[in-house]
Amino acid sequence: MMNVTRSAYNRWVKQPYSPRKHKNEQLTKIIRKIHDEHPEMGYRRIKDELKRNYETEVNDKRVLRLCRKEGIQSTIKHQANSITRRGKHPYHTAKNILNRSFTAEAPNQKWVTDISEFKYYIGLEVHKVYLSAILDLCDRRIVSFVIRETNDLPLVIDTFDQAVQAEPEARPIFHSDRGFQYTHQQMYQRITEAGMTQSMSRVGKCTDNGPMEGFWGIIKREKYYGRKFTSREQLVGMINDYINYYNNGRYQRKLQALTPMECHNQYDQAV
Repeated sequence: MMNVTRSAYNRWVKQPYSPRKHKNEQLTKIIRKIHDEHPEMGYRRIKDELKRNYETEVNDKRVLRLCRKEGIQSTIKHQANSITRRGKHPYHTAKNILNRSFTAEAPNQKWVTDISEFKYYIGLEVHKVYLSAILDLCDRRIVSFVIRETNDLPLVIDTFDQAVQAEPEARPIFHSDRGFQYTHQQMYQRITEAGMTQSMSRVGKCTDNGPMEGFWGIIKREKYYGRKFTSREQLVGMINDYINYYNNGRYQRKLQALTPMECHNQYDQAV
């Protein structure tokens, strides 16, 4: 009646779904597992995760299609709020030498830096911590970071000193905004004594420091927005854990699906 051969019917009874549909079901289970562990990941990063940790090679469009079918979506990025305070009487301001050239041929050629604010709650009281970080534009690793309760000069100086201690031979372009800490005499002297070249964003041009702003968006979108931290220890622990994960476990397309430290170590081995 249905013009189906006996062999075709028996094959359908044994395996009612096509091999591709069966493969998609297996992929969907893995994608769901990755999403449950890392809800901040979008389809591109899930695809990289499948390739690196599950030895499964699929293209972006297929992963996107399966994510949409299952309603899998990364957490939404919130608009960033700047906390930069310009100095009333800056000791030193520098030209925008970096000039949005956000690539480097080798590590420690170009560093960018900034400060971002994070909040936690004790009852109804709102408390804040400030994260200062330095990012390398070649391998995108966080060279150094410091977390404090106050957004002041020592916060920035300690971050800088930590980076110099980690990379004593580095002589990069050191780029920042025009916050009062970066235009201070002590900061200018430290940069000069380290043999670095200071660069600053233009007034009101946050895109001049795009990679650093991008890092704030990444950490806040993936681990901060949508959560309520009820102690300093909880918040600081999250930041410490995430930066370790970012440097050593988070694959980046711009680095050919390597982590920042994998990219950094590859360059050292090549040299």
